Amino acid sequence: MPRRRGSRQLAAVLVGIWGMIAPMAVSAGSLPSPSEKTILTISGKIDATNKDDTAQFDRAMLEALGTVSMETTTPWHQGRQRFEGVSLAKLMNYVGAKGEYVVAIALNDYVTEIPLRDFVEHGPILAMKRNGEYMPVRDKGPLFIMYPFDSKPELQRQLYYGRCAWQVAKLVVK
Repeated sequence: MPRRRGSRQLAAVLVGIWGMIAPMAVSAGSLPSPSEKTILTISGKIDATNKDDTAQFDRAMLEALGTVSMETTTPWHQGRQRFEGVSLAKLMNYVGAKGEYVVAIALNDYVTEIPLRDFVEHGPILAMKRNGEYMPVRDKGPLFIMYPFDSKPELQRQLYYGRCAWQVAKLVVK
């Protein structure tokens, strides 16, 4: 019985999270266009677009969605780091993602697949800042998928480290 109760509690939490972010979804094709340099293009199974069946974002557009922060240790940095960016769950909801996973593609052609359920279950963000500073390309920027590794011991595995693409330029919903 305790296992069922835990499943019910998880389901209730997930429904609650969805209830908070669902109203923020935009209608199909109604995204504003970037006014500055595009730093992220989302394509694939999405409802909201702004150019050639893609959703293109500049930094200001991503920040306008609201930013969150986390402090965590990583395999790539010394000591705890503070990352700030957009919740990937919120971003996927905003574009009306309808797939099962996301393919993240970096500027250096690194590719990783991330199940969409990770975005709600584990809370990774699309980080733009590290320790209060925007991350340049030479320092894993401008966008870095970051999991809150210190929040759950099960995240401290190669599986999740491999999902943390830096220099992210494209997300493809499949």
